[in-house]
Amino acid sequence: MTMSDDFPITIYHNPACGTSRNTLAMIRAAGYAPTVVEYLNAGWTRPLLDDLLAKTGARPRDLIREKGSPAAELGLLADGVSDEAILSAMVEHPVLVNRPIVVTPKGAALCRPSERVLDLLERRPSSFTKEDGEIVRL
Repeated sequence: MTMSDDFPITIYHNPACGTSRNTLAMIRAAGYAPTVVEYLNAGWTRPLLDDLLAKTGARPRDLIREKGSPAAELGLLADGVSDEAILSAMVEHPVLVNRPIVVTPKGAALCRPSERVLDLLERRPSSFTKEDGEIVRL
């Protein structure tokens, strides 16, 4: 039995993102072995996005990644764009979903900044320093 069997954690992760890497490292530093979903490779399904939106209490617009994505070119940032249009675009272009999203038995959240993950964990790491040297106050 791993330390995570009793407290399953899934992180929707982009290894190219520092915030995502720091979030994953915080989870691991707390002693968990999360399920890591590299969503740029795995892609999204509409049912999964609907489930994550329900769990996070977010609207599709809340999860749009503006920087480094085709959101502006696709016209998704304009007022009045429907949730349906945003969700369809997210399924077609996985990079449109901001990251990391973490799901635990305590809830789900877009973990930006990475410290938001601490509210989703049963236990915290004893100490944590981000990649850039910033010390996280636990």
